[in-house]
Formats: sequence, C-alpha cells, structure tokens
Amino acid sequence: MTGAVLGGRRVPVPDQTGRTVVVTGANSGTGRAAARRFAAAGARVVLAVRNPAKGADALAEIRAAWPEARAEVRVLDLADLASVRAFADGLGRDAGHLDTLVNNAGISIPPERYATADGHELQWGTNFLGPFALTNLLLPLLLAAPAPRVATMCSYAANQGRIDFDDLDWERREYRPLPAYAQSKLADLHLARHLAEVAGRRGWPLVSTAAHPGLTRTNLQVTGPSMGKDEPVRWGSGLLPMADPEDGVGALLVAATGHDVVQGAYYGPRYGLAGPPRRALLNRRMRDDATGARLWAVAQEVTSTALPAARS
Repeated sequence: MTGAVLGGRRVPVPDQTGRTVVVTGANSGTGRAAARRFAAAGARVVLAVRNPAKGADALAEIRAAWPEARAEVRVLDLADLASVRAFADGLGRDAGHLDTLVNNAGISIPPERYATADGHELQWGTNFLGPFALTNLLLPLLLAAPAPRVATMCSYAANQGRIDFDDLDWERREYRPLPAYAQSKLADLHLARHLAEVAGRRGWPLVSTAAHPGLTRTNLQVTGPSMGKDEPVRWGSGLLPMADPEDGVGALLVAATGHDVVQGAYYGPRYGLAGPPRRALLNRRMRDDATGARLWAVAQEVTSTALPAARS
C-alpha cells in the first residue's frame, strides 16, 4: 500500500505505516473518503460510526480494495456523551497510543430543534460538544504518540457563525437551523485553535488544525433536512456544482497529514467553495482567542471532561 495520489485533484497522503488513526463519521461522505485514503497509505484505521451496519459496509469496501489493510469499526454516537466516553474508554484499553484523530462527523440543518441524548440542541451537541469531549478524552492516548495530530472538520458556514453564550443550545430564541449550524462549526474552529494554543503553551508535540470541504456532495445535505420527513429532502438548490467526497476531503487530508501544516491553521478550497486545498482566511470572530478560551471552559464543564494535568 502506498500514499500515492489516487487521481485528479486529489492530494497525496504521506506514508502512514505504523500510525493509528481514528476517523469519525467514516461510513459516508468525506469521512469514508478519508478512511480509505488513510488505509491506502498504510495506517491502522478505526472507523468510528454511529451505525454499525453502514460502518461494516465501509470497512468491506476498504478491504476489497486493500486486502492487507488494518481497519476496524467501532461504535460512536457523538450525540450521546455516554457513547463518547465508552468509545474513548474502549480505545484506551485496546491501544497504547493514538497518532491522529480526525473529527469529521456532523449533522446539518434539521428542519426543527431536536435534542441529543443529553438534552443539547442536536447540531451543537453532535458537531461541537461530542467532538470536544472525544478530543479531551483521547488526549492521553494522543500524547503517548511521538507526533500526534488532531484535524477538525469545520464548514464554510462558520464564516457566518456567532457564539451566543447566553443561548448556546437555542432554548430561548426561535430556532433557526442554519445559524445554529454556523455557530456549531465556528465552535469547531475555536476547538482546533485553542487546542493548538494549549499544545504550544504546554510544550506538547501535538499539532491541531482545522479544515472545511467547501461545497461537497455528502449525506450531510440529506440526513439533517430529512429528519421528521416522510421523503428525503436535500438541502440547497442543486444549481451550484459540488465536489465529490474524494475531492472534497482534500483540505481535511492536508490538515491531518501535511508535512508543512501550521499549528492552529485552517485549510479549505482555494476559491472558498471549490478548488485545491490551501490556507483559509480567518475572519475577526474566528480569530477571537478570548471567545475560544471561554468556550473551551464552558464545554469542559458541560461535558465533564478536562485537559490532562500539566506536567510539572
């Protein structure tokens, strides 16, 4: 198995032999594409999925293409903090270290306010609180690796995001699906950037980055909008061209594997919604480090997770 470019505009993945990688949402879309690329490059890949049957299908696809691939499916429901903790505990028992965590899974734009198992607004809980808790809980495994990486998937919608500390769960305002989604993805960017700041301050070898896929055709545009509907609903007009997941995952792969990535940097398509990966611009709210630190403190309290103790 090699890390060669698989075709077209697809970015190369460096050799991952000997590295263990967790990809959340690996049963479809960009997560499935990322898991395939990591397996092709020689990594041991953990497909972290909510639906075991769909995970088994993704695993079968990997093994059909690369019979010697080291890959497995583990159940993870980011909308249930007990599931997040169970996943982290299980991986901690079975793995001595974790080299790369790819926070890819998410949900977008349900037609009304739904709640997670813990009572949080579904997009806030699935897109931010779940990945946040997972990252915190897996940090001891990551810090046991020589060169750990955390890459967190954001969204172009984060450009419109605003963090409302008075109503993070959309309980007091009229629910608006797209602003709620934008808030959750801006929070993901703060997660990545604040983790990078902590790693630098504490002298950790960990590199934390973020990425967005531009406009990529995945189940994300169907699963959320179709909730509560008798027939599938696809978000968007369909008039804009969309990349397929194998191309749309490019920025995430750069963030997770690139040799020259910058600590805390944000990557996305060159032209915003499309194009080859490059550094993405950060607007003023994205650069608000005070908000990032405050959000981290709030999320630790809400999820009952914490950073590993600083070494003296």
